[in-house]
Amino acid sequence: MEKDLIEYIAKSLVNDPSQVEVTVIEGEKSTILELKVASEDIGKVIGKHGRIAKSMRTVLQAASAKTGKRAVLEILD
Repeated sequence: MEKDLIEYIAKSLVNDPSQVEVTVIEGEKSTILELKVASEDIGKVIGKHGRIAKSMRTVLQAASAKTGKRAVLEILD
């Protein structure tokens, strides 16, 4: 569910949605989501002063609260 959410948000923001990849790494107490976009779209996903990235992380935390696991979003370049 969290993967689909991050993928949907990222595809809405970038110019090249086909380059959006979300990889999920499951741990015991946390889930790591690695977001990879095209190099020219990285700024759109991060936003000015990291505001968009911070907002995506906040939404992700709210969505993962049901599972009781901590979700972490990493944006890869």
